Amino acid sequence: MAKRLVVIGGTAAGLSAASKAKRNMPELEIEVYEKSGYVSYGACGLPYFVGNLIHEPEDLVSLTADQLRTKRGIPTYIHHEVTAIDRVAKIVTVSNLDTGDRFERPYDALVIATGAVPVLPPIPGIHAEGVHCLRTVESGIALKARVQCGAKKAVVIGGGFIGLEVAEELALSGVQVTLLEGEKRLLTFLNEEYAAEVERTLSAGGVSVHTGCPAKEIILQSGRAAGVLGADGCVYDADLVLVAVGVRPCADLARAAGLALGYKGGIVVDEHLQTSDPSIWACGDCVQMRNLITGEPCYVPLGTTANKQGRIAGGNLTGEDGCFRGVLASQVTKVFDLYIASTGLSMEQARSAGFDPACTAITKGDRASYYPGGGDNHLYLVFDRHTGRLLGAQGIGTASVAGRINVLVAAITSGMTVSQLNELDLVYAPPVAPVYDPILIAASQALKKVDKK
Repeated sequence: MAKRLVVIGGTAAGLSAASKAKRNMPELEIEVYEKSGYVSYGACGLPYFVGNLIHEPEDLVSLTADQLRTKRGIPTYIHHEVTAIDRVAKIVTVSNLDTGDRFERPYDALVIATGAVPVLPPIPGIHAEGVHCLRTVESGIALKARVQCGAKKAVVIGGGFIGLEVAEELALSGVQVTLLEGEKRLLTFLNEEYAAEVERTLSAGGVSVHTGCPAKEIILQSGRAAGVLGADGCVYDADLVLVAVGVRPCADLARAAGLALGYKGGIVVDEHLQTSDPSIWACGDCVQMRNLITGEPCYVPLGTTANKQGRIAGGNLTGEDGCFRGVLASQVTKVFDLYIASTGLSMEQARSAGFDPACTAITKGDRASYYPGGGDNHLYLVFDRHTGRLLGAQGIGTASVAGRINVLVAAITSGMTVSQLNELDLVYAPPVAPVYDPILIAASQALKKVDKK
């Protein structure tokens, strides 16, 4: 059994692993190294920090490095970067980024939780002053400072969750926002109708959306970003530019150590989160994952997944036998008053995976029609037309759509068919749900498209 654990990375996955290991084995010596200046923070809250719904960066932090040391007995070092792993000697090399000092630390067990890094499109000016990404607290502080210093115009490059959330917050802060998306629609995992509704909602909120328009160049003035040239030939003026076209696994350290890498460059792990080296575990946004429906490798960097994987890795390195089976890519966000949620496969993904998929879409109120204050839930189901097996679900509408997608997460995970979904005994009360829940309406409609045997 391990006596000394080193954890590389002090956010969701790394600290979940360290905390679980310490609870299981209080005598275990643990050291956590984090190269940024913050640990144990909610990165998903960064767009709302930029928009000043969350006022201070410390509000995003659950525990500081000092609190982790004193309250949990886990020595945690910020501004410390692990630069090398010697797998034979079981030693890591660490650089103190404040002093420049370098030192080595031994380990019996090692957890790599290095997260992800933003993808930067290879266009002129991408590294110029005034071009921002949003991944760490420090990056959020820099972006918020630019907004508060009087930025009037912003260009957001990328129409994923981060791009949409920041575009909303900037617009609400009084900034004139242009959003450029290279694909033909926003949130490409959504069906075209729902993606169009997201675009309409953004436009109504004051965001100028241009789909099918990738950024081609950052226009500079005196060395600083002053605009973005789109593929449509237009130059969109900007005091600040946010690049949010996605992330990739931060696996350079693992690659240099000779660990196996896989899909999208993520670290290959088994269901116990063990790497190709039995003394090294990896978890969170730096690892390759497995799709629960197809069984194929995938990459879905989400905070929920990182926390779960960290807990499992920390348990396993202290003697447990936990398994991480895979992901469905379950996700939710909001844009102004529109909530957006999805899980499982889209029609395109289901077809590519070898299914013969069908789909159905319904609109239904989220409570009894006569009860005041309700709104619509739009639900979209993807299923196999031969077996009726539920493969995916999407929803937009009021906040209650998130809970309904969670029900469908459970249904997909358990392998339910739309026939079984139609038989669920769901709750009803006029202030909460209609007598025929939107899920049941969608399942009933889907049944009509399943082949009769």
